Amino acid sequence: MVQPNAIHHIHRRERAYKHKNLKPYPSKNKWIGLLDRLLIAVAILGPLMTLPQIFQIFVEKTAAGVSIVSWTMFMLIAIPWIIYGVVHKEKPIIISFVLNLLVNASVVIGILIYS
Repeated sequence: MVQPNAIHHIHRRERAYKHKNLKPYPSKNKWIGLLDRLLIAVAILGPLMTLPQIFQIFVEKTAAGVSIVSWTMFMLIAIPWIIYGVVHKEKPIIISFVLNLLVNASVVIGILIYS
């Protein structure tokens, strides 16, 4: 039975490390640990870069020059990445692409409303 919390992945990773000659988790190397934390920050900050586009559409109430095809594709491309992240229990991928899906969907909704 799968545990419903995120600690399940950590325990599985620790057990796998002992039996499959993997790098320890969490890493004992401070640089790898820093990289792990940096990726969580990037996973959050990356999708936030779309906020200016969202504000422009909803504040100016126009979607002139914004491609619905491109933003719909950005939105749809996030779905397989979310599935991949869930299957592999990769928190940075899950966070980043769920946020990407949400902000890209906001742009698409704005285009549909204001074009």
